[in-house]
Amino acid sequence: MSPQTSLESSTGAGQGTDHVRVAVVTGGSRGIGREAVSRLAADGFAVVVGFAGNRDLAEAAVKDVTAAGGRAVAVQADVADEHAVAALFATAESEYGGVDVVVHAAGRAYLSSIADLDLAELDAVHRTNIRGTFVVAQQAARTVREGGAVITFSTSVVGLAFPQYGPYSASKGAVEALTLILARELRGRDITVNAVAPGPTATELFFEGKDEETIARLAAQPPLERLGTPADIAEVVAFLASPAGHWVNGQVIRANGGII
Repeated sequence: MSPQTSLESSTGAGQGTDHVRVAVVTGGSRGIGREAVSRLAADGFAVVVGFAGNRDLAEAAVKDVTAAGGRAVAVQADVADEHAVAALFATAESEYGGVDVVVHAAGRAYLSSIADLDLAELDAVHRTNIRGTFVVAQQAARTVREGGAVITFSTSVVGLAFPQYGPYSASKGAVEALTLILARELRGRDITVNAVAPGPTATELFFEGKDEETIARLAAQPPLERLGTPADIAEVVAFLASPAGHWVNGQVIRANGGII
């Protein structure tokens, strides 16, 4: 399966790639992924914006980057499809010469009590969050260059154990486990592997299905007494992707404003 791609670049496809660092960001069309695209582009990365279905949002992310003088390409790929993800990484190679950083922000959420769980929904969550992370991690392990970074996404709910979050939290617990193992499997290659585990963060995914009372209660939980923002999380991603963050490896970073 070949991905559907679109490209807008301040330098043109295949040009100016001698010294550019390249980031692949899945789930890059909205939310935390979209903010990570902008933040990494501001740091000089050429960015491959992976998206599942909303081409308009992905194109808007690319246009924001190129309007600021950066380089970006949008590529449609189902993260659980190994052929599509291989093609996503191949686009990074063909357009920009390789991959230095992978930010796997694509994910799926579903809230339900365990007693009332729709197993078909459970399968869908696990296909995206577990299989999808394995597929992306596999390509990252094969392609990321020396000195690079792989950043996956978990959730602080793994530790907080909120009711109704069983399907989502279980899938992200698997993400944490494979992230720490991958860090050890890449010994000797000078590649860091870490997971970022946000707390309640003001994204469309977070607000979906929640009333104002629930949102206010969650916002009051951190000692900082507010929801996180996608920009808060993107700063953590940028640090881990940078030389300054390269001594951090094999960690789960709970970026949640201090919720215990």
